[in-house]
Amino acid sequence: MLDLQRLRALHAVSVHGTVGAAASALGYTSSAVSQQIAKLERETRTVLLEREGRGVRLTDEAHQLVRAARELIAIVERAETELEERRGVPSGRLTVAAFASAARGLMPPVLADLARRHPALDTRLTEVDPHLSVDLVAKGAVDLVVAHDWDIAPLPAPANVEQTVIGDDLCDLLVPEGHRFAGRTGVRREELAGERWICQPPGRVCHEWLVRTLRASGHEPEIVHMADENPTLVALVAAGLGIALIPRLGRGPLPAGVVEVPLDPMPVRRLYALWRTGAARRPAIAETVRTLVAHWPSVSAHGPR
Repeated sequence: MLDLQRLRALHAVSVHGTVGAAASALGYTSSAVSQQIAKLERETRTVLLEREGRGVRLTDEAHQLVRAARELIAIVERAETELEERRGVPSGRLTVAAFASAARGLMPPVLADLARRHPALDTRLTEVDPHLSVDLVAKGAVDLVVAHDWDIAPLPAPANVEQTVIGDDLCDLLVPEGHRFAGRTGVRREELAGERWICQPPGRVCHEWLVRTLRASGHEPEIVHMADENPTLVALVAAGLGIALIPRLGRGPLPAGVVEVPLDPMPVRRLYALWRTGAARRPAIAETVRTLVAHWPSVSAHGPR
């Protein structure tokens, strides 16, 4: 008989692409996931993973098992939802994926609140890029997602995923002290020509927003430094190496040498909670979504102004 936990491990590798990423998502070590899949190979007398460069590739037989695993996981999820619904209280394990600044600025008070009020609920957080996380929740790899979008890049929501708005995160222009924009009460986008920019790498929503917005204003941005983490971007601004557009959520206090200037109109990214259709019947998801929305005003109010 096939073991559900071993099927979960294989399913996680198919979703996340590597054994290491699957292990992080499941809360296991890489060796534990490898052992689960090795046991599944012995049980099925089938090769499931093949080496491909530094990673692995699922065989055709593995993909067949993954399809079966997805169906079994969905059946188990429905059964757990029905039991939890009958009890009427949030309980069991709930996996949440959130993008970096939400994981830093929003999730800690939300998770602490849930742990205090619902001791039977075991919430597990993982940090994931917002557009990757939507696919994870659609495939059943996580239960709930906190993601964001911008006006130029609406968040794609598959047919089997529902969403609700958590709130709007404002973004400010950060410039070095002594910059020509420092001390201004507002800067129009048309005035940004000729600036040296610091931003996230291509493929990130913030990068694409900056490029498209400035091109629409009639000039090509000169991007001189790129980094993934917002604190790194702020540090580069503080060193006088350029200017940056940084959202407020999770940004923290600005260091000396950095000045915040409103951009007119002010860019906004919208935060969402997403879950699989029908899962809102589960008290754990309904309560977590409610808690996210309830905490947003206080979290956003603490952002720099």
